[in-house]
Amino acid sequence: MIGLLGKFAKEFEIRDRINYLIKNLDTKEISGELSDISTASSFRFPVTKETSGELIKVSTVLGGAIATADATITISNQANSIGTITVAYSGSAEGDIDSLSPSNTYRHLSEGDWIEIATDGASTNTINLGFILSIRR
Repeated sequence: MIGLLGKFAKEFEIRDRINYLIKNLDTKEISGELSDISTASSFRFPVTKETSGELIKVSTVLGGAIATADATITISNQANSIGTITVAYSGSAEGDIDSLSPSNTYRHLSEGDWIEIATDGASTNTINLGFILSIRR
């Protein structure tokens, strides 16, 4: 009896793994970097056929401690705000991760659109900010 239950458990585990892979098969990731979070600047890239879809998550990683004020990162689809990420200066350190899971209509990306990641530059210290966008096709 235990052998039969073990067989079913193994089959369910395999099925769950396959379902996970299928669900994430059509997820594309795009990464980039703002060279200085403390200077107002932006990074733009075009949406192509291969990168069109639904923006499901934006994650950032800080390259070091920032000071004076929080930095606000705005993610936009052309001129339309998808959302913001606040990178807190208090207690900030290398490796701090922040994220956004967009929910508004502008998260849908079409070929010919462009995406912008922008910092308001409100913080101090010359620190890079890496980012990754996860897009479900």
